[in-house]
Amino acid sequence: YMLARSTGARIIVEFGTSSGISTLYLAAALRDNGGGRLITTEFEPSKVMRAKANLAEGGLIDLVEVREGDALETLSADLPERIDLLLLDGAKALYPEILSLVESRLRPGALVIADNADFSPEYLERVRSLAGGYMSTPFGDDVELSMRLG
Repeated sequence: YMLARSTGARIIVEFGTSSGISTLYLAAALRDNGGGRLITTEFEPSKVMRAKANLAEGGLIDLVEVREGDALETLSADLPERIDLLLLDGAKALYPEILSLVESRLRPGALVIADNADFSPEYLERVRSLAGGYMSTPFGDDVELSMRLG
């Protein structure tokens, strides 16, 4: 919530909705930032149903587009031109591929938050490399916080 609020994020993409807890916080940040759009993707239908119910109960469903299915397909089309924040919280092995899918749309200064990033060494190598186009640092016990450069 705080990262989305402090950066004034209006367009957020989330990989790994699960039951929608992080989604609720991100959508609340969008609401408090004056509106926007959150695109989130989840593979498991039962989790999609639970997330939608949680978002409806929280009064935030109007800010969120929940895409069901394989993220490599659901995030391969119909993305906004500019993304302010990307949350990676799904299958860790897919972090590099998901980043590749959305990278061209990440605005300079966009934040990428990767949960349990230690389980994706290829992802960490990419965002920590000087040539990778990111400034990146570990945050907390298991989160990698990266900023898209130029």
